[in-house]
Amino acid sequence: MSELSRLRWLCRRGMKELDVLMTQYLEVRYEDASDLDQKSFRDLLDMQDPDLYAFLLGQKVCLNDDIQSLIVTLRSLNSRH
Repeated sequence: MSELSRLRWLCRRGMKELDVLMTQYLEVRYEDASDLDQKSFRDLLDMQDPDLYAFLLGQKVCLNDDIQSLIVTLRSLNSRH
């Protein structure tokens, strides 16, 4: 299984909203993202859905600055659609 295929599988979450947002980032931005952003995305995929959902809704702020920066990017990507 290729890395992108594995990540695409991991983007399948327990919440449809997360599925769409994570898959959208993977398809549109991931390959051109910096190594740091790619690592942050993989770290996001390791998080539990309730935490990830709260971060993406702005209900919580991630204490990891690199991941928080990616969360801001994900939120802005979502607001464009």
